[in-house]
Amino acid sequence: MKYDEIIGKKRNFPPGNHVSLFPTRVCSFKNMSGQETRHKADSPFPSNDNKRIKWVKMLKNRQFLGELISECIAVMIIVLIGDSVAAMYTLYDPSPYKLSYWGVSIVWGLGVTIAIYVTGSVSGPHATPAVSVALALYRGFSWRKVPAYCAAQILGGVLGAALVYTLYQPVIDHYNQLHGISRADGGAAGVFFTHPGEFITPLHAFMDETILTALLVGGIFAITCEYNTVAPQANSSALIIGLLVASIGACSGYLEAWAINPARDFGPRLFCFLAGWGGSALPSADNFWWVPIAGPLLGGVVGAGCYQFLIRPFIPRHASAVIPPAP
Repeated sequence: MKYDEIIGKKRNFPPGNHVSLFPTRVCSFKNMSGQETRHKADSPFPSNDNKRIKWVKMLKNRQFLGELISECIAVMIIVLIGDSVAAMYTLYDPSPYKLSYWGVSIVWGLGVTIAIYVTGSVSGPHATPAVSVALALYRGFSWRKVPAYCAAQILGGVLGAALVYTLYQPVIDHYNQLHGISRADGGAAGVFFTHPGEFITPLHAFMDETILTALLVGGIFAITCEYNTVAPQANSSALIIGLLVASIGACSGYLEAWAINPARDFGPRLFCFLAGWGGSALPSADNFWWVPIAGPLLGGVVGAGCYQFLIRPFIPRHASAVIPPAP
């Protein structure tokens, strides 16, 4: 007799709308509403139950607010750390990173890792609209949450860029003055948002961003798949995802600065538009602004779909036998 048959039927909790990148479900009050509703039907004290249900709904809404704050902070951390190392690379001559570009990639990757460790217990986090859309398509994340998540992520990009500007504003102005350019001409814009590298057209950059983001999101789906026994556990997944980001940057960063995240590019671009860069930020030269948005969104769908349909169905899913505890 199986252990489940000894202890009785398993308890089936109603599924929540929250989808985390990691297999371990985060703690929240989301799953309480269904239990409270069932309890209300059998309770002789409906008035008290009404109060309890309202309290649970309030906590559920509070949890959603926490998820949005978490997404905002995650992107803010990524942009703060990543754009700061971009400033070190761009604004200083000689730059400590000119002959060691791998250092730039590692710092960007560590920024992602730190953001996940800081906010992972609340929202996952997604930290990019590319992941939010992919999770909604393939892993049951609520489509109703996607616009709010994306807005929170973009806001995080704006706040992160504002913090970087606060740190480096005197250096940015000195750099532009030294080179005889203005913000409207795009002076020091590379600190904040991406642009095509040498010989790269916007259309080619769109293809690049699609491929690179497919690699990123497909890798994230593989790393966080509950059936992938080769992948690291939740506490180590953040580090591996950070190394994945660093690897993508190290092998392709000179193409168009490897945005692979619409919020990471559009948030700082929006801040720069308001802070004096104007048309050099939006719509940017050759109307490049749409490329780091559309490319990663398409790439996330393609990469996650490749994993879901080409890899995941063939992973063995043999459940290990449950050993009953000793009496």
